[in-house]
Amino acid sequence: MRVTPGARSESIEIADGKVLVKVRTKPEDGKATSAVRDLLAQALDVAPSQVEMLRGATSREKLFRIPPEA
Repeated sequence: MRVTPGARSESIEIADGKVLVKVRTKPEDGKATSAVRDLLAQALDVAPSQVEMLRGATSREKLFRIPPEA
């Protein structure tokens, strides 16, 4: 997914087969990454602890894993 930190509003959208996530939080000390994880968890109705980042801690391109429903 492609992350835009410091955006005017928070959103998740799919465009051209890519997930685009916008968060208001500035990219400082991993705060934007935490905001992305929280926004994904809220949108998917799972606990933030269930959203695991696999790649992209310091990049705008991130990869998360969400466990399948039980």
